[in-house]
Amino acid sequence: MKKEIFKSGLLNKTLKSAAVAISLVSLCTTLVFADMVGKGKSVQPCYNGIVEELFQLLIVDKGLEQLGYEVKTPLELEVTSMHMAVAQGDADYNANSWIPLHNNFYEKVGGADVVTRVGTLVEGAVQGYLIDKKTAEKYNIKTINDLADPELAKLFDSNGDGTADLTGCNPGWGCERTIEHHLDAYKLRKTVNHNQGSYFALIADTIARYKAGESILYYTWSPQWVGGVLVPGQDVVWLEVTHTDLPKGQENADTTTPDGKNLGFSVNSIHVFANNKFLKKNPAAEKFFELAKIPIDDIAAQNLKIRNGEKSLQDIDNHANEWIAAHQSTFDHWIQEASAVAK
Repeated sequence: MKKEIFKSGLLNKTLKSAAVAISLVSLCTTLVFADMVGKGKSVQPCYNGIVEELFQLLIVDKGLEQLGYEVKTPLELEVTSMHMAVAQGDADYNANSWIPLHNNFYEKVGGADVVTRVGTLVEGAVQGYLIDKKTAEKYNIKTINDLADPELAKLFDSNGDGTADLTGCNPGWGCERTIEHHLDAYKLRKTVNHNQGSYFALIADTIARYKAGESILYYTWSPQWVGGVLVPGQDVVWLEVTHTDLPKGQENADTTTPDGKNLGFSVNSIHVFANNKFLKKNPAAEKFFELAKIPIDDIAAQNLKIRNGEKSLQDIDNHANEWIAAHQSTFDHWIQEASAVAK
């Protein structure tokens, strides 16, 4: 996603076209409420620049539009700057704060005195390491700790330096901190190389190597489209850890998935992250943030559409409109409940 596209005003135009996909009867009902709460107020969202995480922000934005707010073009920021912008009031909210993965960012910008992670937008977000199923079964590799063995690590060497090549996280992402911690905690520093850069460029190369029959090792998370291309249990397998060892701030996090696997990464929930002063002045917006929920599988399915070519701003805006239309009665209930708070 190019920053220039956002600056061109296209996103604002597409946001204002949301009514096309929403029933006119329901729209008229919600606009009555909207005129009573957000009219005359503008709000500034932000996001981390990852197009795969724009869908949920647009759904939240559209909710505020229905409440009468003018929603500005979202600021496109790196993760650290995104948290800081909300804390400083340069932005009012984002829709992608992970608990506990982003706890460190939350605390560094002032914590509960300055910002609030409102409601629970998404539940059950998992992350971890995977390898191709063929190599896992042939060499009986079950944990990331197994790759402390130089001979096993060499199986995933893609550049000839004798160490495993792990497709990892962008510098500055929350997962970078955990991966770097794991390399020391599990004694992998000498056998595993953490490849960093543009994640989606790196994962595209990883998928190409898999299709060419090579062994692969990579980090990923959900909700996201990678799991729809490299399917766990079919193409690849999750690697567990022998014991949980996380960075400061995540020490007591749950790292066990519902099916009993310990992936070594915290199982996360995703929240709207908002400035406290903004919330105090806008109780209707806070109530909407509190009520809004998006099933994780819906986000993964939308992300796969992006992977398959529906990746323009108009496409993603259409995806958000379609999701709202499919959950219209629930969405309308959120608007009505939020409007009632401001009376």
